[in-house]
Amino acid sequence: MKRILLIEDDEIIAAIERDYLVRSDFAVDIAATGDEGLALGRTGKYDLILLDLMLPGLDGFSVCHALRKALDIPILMVTARQEDIDKIRGLGMGADDYITKPFSPSALVARIKASLAQYGRLKGGRAGRAQIQMGDIRIQEDSRRVFVEEREVTLKNKEYELLLFLMSNPDIVFSKEALYERIWGCDALGGNATVAVHINRLREKTEKTPSEPRHIQTVWGAGYRFRP
Repeated sequence: MKRILLIEDDEIIAAIERDYLVRSDFAVDIAATGDEGLALGRTGKYDLILLDLMLPGLDGFSVCHALRKALDIPILMVTARQEDIDKIRGLGMGADDYITKPFSPSALVARIKASLAQYGRLKGGRAGRAQIQMGDIRIQEDSRRVFVEEREVTLKNKEYELLLFLMSNPDIVFSKEALYERIWGCDALGGNATVAVHINRLREKTEKTPSEPRHIQTVWGAGYRFRP
């Protein structure tokens, strides 16, 4: 049984979400404040964290940033704000994806299942290869470590998955929509912004000149490709 940590201060919303998740065979713990959510999340006993943006005490951004340093699990951020800047900032703090209120409980369950399934496929389906190297970037798949010119760089979960997928398919152009579906496992409003944020973060961590990338290139009007 997969365990979900639900960090939500609205008792009614939290109860509804918990009931739908329990009926879908998830085990659910609820934290009503950012500080409580951070403490529970750090125990490491959860498979996914559903994190509301607006919380008493520590806000969702701060909680996400702190948890991402310690955890390699999907973090799904929930926000009632419509401004893209909030969503992009949330992804910059280490969230894997976001969902905007209001949403139906069934849609939330579907998104959580897709995130967990995608995470499991990407993490567990590559045992046959020890490493992949192209140019000055090397990935050790068994340990999920990434090196640039033999200097190790730290990538968030989705950054790693996106880089590995692109390097496993060199010179193939993928649209933002295709990358979002492949890495995040579902279609959603805002997927293009999610991909763009992660591409920019990868360039900052792996390219000598992020504004003129050698490897992670934009093909205008089409998408992105990895050039060896």
